[in-house]
Formats: sequence, C-alpha cells, structure tokens
Amino acid sequence: MKTKDILISFFAILILGSIAYLWMAPSGAQKAPEISLQLIDGNKLDLSSLKGKPVLITFWATSCPGCIKEMPHLVELYHELHKEGLEIIGIAMPDDRPDYVMEMVKRKNLPYLIAFDLKAEAVRSFGNVSLTPTTFLIDDQGKIVKKKIGVINIASWKKRIELILNNNKSS
Repeated sequence: MKTKDILISFFAILILGSIAYLWMAPSGAQKAPEISLQLIDGNKLDLSSLKGKPVLITFWATSCPGCIKEMPHLVELYHELHKEGLEIIGIAMPDDRPDYVMEMVKRKNLPYLIAFDLKAEAVRSFGNVSLTPTTFLIDDQGKIVKKKIGVINIASWKKRIELILNNNKSS
C-alpha cells in the first residue's frame, strides 16, 4: 500500500469515528450551572431550586426577530405544561436595556419568568451565549439535555418535555 493510500484510509477512519462518536455521544450529560438569576420583579431565583422539574431556559433580546417570533409558542407551551411542572425562564441578554425588556414582557404578556443578566453571569455560566435565541432544556435531575441556537421546533421540544414530566409521574 502506498503512503498516500494509508493516509487517506487513516483520515477516513478518523472522520467516520468522529461522526460516530458525535452521533452516539449522550446528549446533555452536562450539569446545569448553579446560578442565581435576578428576576424582573426584583426577586432572585436560584436555578438549583427548580431541581425536580423540567426547565426551559431561553436567552433572548428585544431586537431579535427570532426571539419575538418564538414568544407566542413559548407562551402556549407554558400554558399547556406549567401546571404539570414545566418552568420557563427567559433571560434577557446583557446589552438589552431593562426598560425595553419590561416593555416587551408587558406587550407580549409573557407569563413565564423573565430575568435580567446585566453582568452577563448567566451568559458566561451557560458557555458564553452570544446568539439569540439560544435555548436550553434542563431535565428534572438538573442536567442539560437539549440545546439549540436559533428558533426551536416547539413540537419536538414539547415531546421531550412531556417525556420528562411523564417520568416524574411514574417515579
């Protein structure tokens, strides 16, 4: 076998192995950060206090068209599954003015929790979030099981949330 053929075979195996690893690697094995959030009503919320229920966290901005498009779907999801145990937290990006955030919450009638992140602590804790919307699903054990940059497929995420909620009922 020629050196060229050996190198091509090596790189092909390396690429296929990497793809297989990424395909089969457990999604969401990472533990959610233990952070305290400043809610827009002035209260603080420790994320760890929500362990035992699924939590959907979305980083958003008032200037983000995708975020605004997604809001009615998140409101609907909240109304459907909050009584079952789902919590949704919208975290406004650090560069968003608090008065703009408050106006958007009021205008869109957002029923779920909204937090300011003026010092970018949540942004850093979740891996230096820089694009909006960026959404995380944390399971009832406090593990990040899903992450998406961009607008989420609400039906797919709803199914995953319902699986977590149904696991809680059967436990």
